[in-house]
Amino acid sequence: MSEIKRILYLDDEENNLFAFKALFRRDYEIFTTTSPQEAVRYLNENEVQVILSDQKMPEISGVEFFELTITDYPDAVRVLVTGYADIEAVIDAINKGQVYRYVTKPWDENDLRICIENSFDRYFSKIEIKRKNAELQELNDQLQKFIYSASHDMRAPLASIKGVLKVAVSEELSQKAREYFSLIEKSANRLDDYVQNIIHYYQNAQTETSIKPVDLKAMAESLVTQYQGFDVLEKFSIDLEVLSSTPFYTDEYRWRIILGNLLSNAIRYRDQAKSQGIIKINIIQNSEKAVMRFEENGVGMTADTLAQVRDMLQGSERKTLGSGLGLYLIREAVRRLSGSIKMDSTQGEGVAVTLEIPNLQ
Repeated sequence: MSEIKRILYLDDEENNLFAFKALFRRDYEIFTTTSPQEAVRYLNENEVQVILSDQKMPEISGVEFFELTITDYPDAVRVLVTGYADIEAVIDAINKGQVYRYVTKPWDENDLRICIENSFDRYFSKIEIKRKNAELQELNDQLQKFIYSASHDMRAPLASIKGVLKVAVSEELSQKAREYFSLIEKSANRLDDYVQNIIHYYQNAQTETSIKPVDLKAMAESLVTQYQGFDVLEKFSIDLEVLSSTPFYTDEYRWRIILGNLLSNAIRYRDQAKSQGIIKINIIQNSEKAVMRFEENGVGMTADTLAQVRDMLQGSERKTLGSGLGLYLIREAVRRLSGSIKMDSTQGEGVAVTLEIPNLQ
């Protein structure tokens, strides 16, 4: 970034240009011209921070000149030089967000000097903010990559722990030892779920939406079959019904995130007092949208907890609910699919989730 302060002044009256240059040539590098074409050339060849332009000129108005250059030079601070009779043009330019200030003719030297200094302050503040935002984005990207890498590396030892636990519980053990191993297994499963959610969070953030024709029935069946491989699902009854009549264009990966997290939550919050956990998945799809109804008979939620969850699903960050990562993943996946989600729950009865996703063909 250049430390030299540069001003471009466009005006069809050369006397104004001479007077301006005489006043400020010791303080700034000044470019003056009566030609809009030459003014653009100066901008192309130099890092100009402040642009002044007269409003009424034969070839082009000041507002039109600002409109012409704002795309290529969005950071430059623009100051309109005008008479009181041009106040409508001033208002128009300010409303369009192109002009920082305006100066009336004939100008007062002190007022003009203050205006120019304020313009430079604004420019350098804007550039500093952009620089810091870029640094912050780079640090955030590095952090996300580190978290993804660390989470990915944690899965291998976790898988080993879970494997050893399965072998251990198959041996002859005392009741107390079995209870301890059961607690270890539950903790390992919770940690594994959390690690997988971190990995899915990173992948969801980095992966572009891929819209392809998806067989929702085959997708849901394969995911349910995958979960049925876990021993804990022996205590669950899963009822899956999919009514599909036309090709459905969507992102299968994000559907899997949504349904996978709903299944994980149903398992995690199973009501141990009930002899059997029940999961019902109903998907009805037509040419316009797919509606999925997911119901389970787990522990349910209190009214306060449900309110917090609804806030989070609607994008509110006012409250947190534990890690909330699984729910956050569901929310972001639904958002990527341009859909909507609603949740109902009664404590002791379970949770019902209704999801609407448009056909993105």
